[in-house]
Amino acid sequence: MNQFKENLFKTREQLLNEISSLSFDEFNQRSEVDKWSIAQVCHHLFITETLFVKAIVFGLDQKNSTAAEHIPIQVVSDRSKKIQAPKISEPSSDPFQVPQIIQLLSDSRTKFMDVLSKIDDVSVLKEIAVKHPVFGNLPLDQWVELLYLHEQRHIEQIKDLKAMS
Repeated sequence: MNQFKENLFKTREQLLNEISSLSFDEFNQRSEVDKWSIAQVCHHLFITETLFVKAIVFGLDQKNSTAAEHIPIQVVSDRSKKIQAPKISEPSSDPFQVPQIIQLLSDSRTKFMDVLSKIDDVSVLKEIAVKHPVFGNLPLDQWVELLYLHEQRHIEQIKDLKAMS
């Protein structure tokens, strides 16, 4: 679990480094009408993390041990494979201020880490699975891993968007 926490911390630090110096216009600029702005990518990350908290809490509350297989979730790192964001995790089209998004991301990360810190025996995360909209039944330890892999994917997207502006 310590490795997961370290990866969560490093990935978030990298994300904040990418966005913290952007102007309002750079942050909210859309390269195309049907493409997300950097602000929307970050809002999507906030929504996703909030949903992951709910999924993990739900799984822990249900306490239904299911023999869910570990799935090769590393595919999320391959940006040549387009993954449609589930409707529930789509960002707002409203513009955002950088500090506003940083605060939202901070709040969602605090909640996520709080949930993890309250788990006495982290091995339970391997034994409980919750349905993920893209991967199907996913063990909770993979939900944790997927959070930073997903964020890393979007950091690369943000770098591309910055290079285009």
